[in-house]
Amino acid sequence: MITIVSFSICPFVQRVTALLEAKGLAYTVSYINLSDPPPWFSELSPTGQVPLLVTEAGEALFESDAIVEYLDEIAPPLVAGLSPVQRAQDRAWSTQASKHYLPQCSAMQSADRAVLTEREAPLHAAFDRAEAAIGDGPYFRGNTLGNVDIAWLPLLHRAARVEAHSGHDLLQGHPKVKAWQHALADTGLFEASVSADFNADFDGFYLSERTYLGRGADPTEACAPRPAQPTSVCCG
Repeated sequence: MITIVSFSICPFVQRVTALLEAKGLAYTVSYINLSDPPPWFSELSPTGQVPLLVTEAGEALFESDAIVEYLDEIAPPLVAGLSPVQRAQDRAWSTQASKHYLPQCSAMQSADRAVLTEREAPLHAAFDRAEAAIGDGPYFRGNTLGNVDIAWLPLLHRAARVEAHSGHDLLQGHPKVKAWQHALADTGLFEASVSADFNADFDGFYLSERTYLGRGADPTEACAPRPAQPTSVCCG
């Protein structure tokens, strides 16, 4: 069986596990502490990052883009019959998502309102592009869930978690993206692609008292700087 090596709140890992869930492929997850990784992980991972996929034959694959391509080669694609141009377009839109995982992580760690506003700017630009590209929905390519939906899922899941906790909507002004978020939530993949500890771990890191969002995103709060932890770069 495929094994995914992970830590619980990595968006790059969720992209992989969401695709596994959507394809109905069997897998197990091995959670590690990236600050003190086990020796076997260091031997398997050239980068020391997650996700890491270990095949049934014990071969290790790293980098989420490469893992997604591998999964599309060993199992039928989510959307059949795409032309080479359409597949390339889907890869490009998927890259638009994954390149904003870490900027979103950084924005969610903002210590005050001013920093959040600054760090949200590239996210809003990405959501602007998605808003213009989405058709009639409910998914990116219409009625069929595809790889682009899976790539954007971690961004949209985290935006939903933030809004539920703080009332701050990272998708404000993007009604099509908001509807897309709701459609993906309705698939059950938000919950199915993360661990049972995800909400607690996510809230403890991004929605604690040290962050503006964790304190409820109060618009009247003074913009006094507060210490914030650096964005994790241990997944990719």
